[in-house]
Amino acid sequence: MRARSALFDVYGGHLRERGGAATIAALVRLLEPLDFAAPAVRTAVSRTVRQGWLRPVRLAAGPGYAMTPRGERRLDEAAARIYRTLPSNWDGRWHVVVLEEMPGRDSRDHLTSELQLLGYGALGPVTWIAPRPSAELPDVLAAENVAARTFHGSHDGPDAELAARAWDLESLGRDYAEFVAAQQPTVSVVDETDAPAAFAASQRLLHAWRKFLFRDPGLPAELLPDDWPGHTAAAFFDEQTRRLAPAARRFVDECLDKPLRNESTA
Repeated sequence: MRARSALFDVYGGHLRERGGAATIAALVRLLEPLDFAAPAVRTAVSRTVRQGWLRPVRLAAGPGYAMTPRGERRLDEAAARIYRTLPSNWDGRWHVVVLEEMPGRDSRDHLTSELQLLGYGALGPVTWIAPRPSAELPDVLAAENVAARTFHGSHDGPDAELAARAWDLESLGRDYAEFVAAQQPTVSVVDETDAPAAFAASQRLLHAWRKFLFRDPGLPAELLPDDWPGHTAAAFFDEQTRRLAPAARRFVDECLDKPLRNESTA
């Protein structure tokens, strides 16, 4: 886990529902159980500000950082997929994105990563599909200075075959099973009354789970293989997240409410 990723997870998992802002001292305290020192946290904050996800603000407790509107959109969309709050019904139409031209290599690699994160799968070099449109798509295309045509369309053929072409579901299913096998022995034994430990464990679990956003678009059940391992993995993630949540929330509240000892050196 990198400090920047941990920062995103803390804002998305905890600070978003608490006004979306915190002092740098509070952020340092929050990331300490994840083994990040103060300089690493400051560097991650500065980088995230430069990238347009956070903005400096003045809080009652001192200088802090809040999410930008762009950051809020990214975190809200990610949360909807992490916790699967998107509508489960599907009308049989795909959201199709056709790039008007192929971007340069550096831009192409970054655009590919961003489109995958939004839930799009590639059918070809310039054609992408998703089971639902992403509200963040215009921001992503504009950031890479890429023009595209977008529309909804039905596939003239089996939709399950189209999904299997756009996403490697076989490999994804294996990795979901491995996720449970790897996380269960360590997460399930964490003491849910130990606030720092519960917070750290829940954040590491969230970080591992969030990686699936790049690979799983949240396909409707009718397009997934039978006995889809993703269902078991999601149930495990939800169960452990709920179990650790009270202590994790208590730890966050303590970090945000603790009086500042030395803001300049925290």
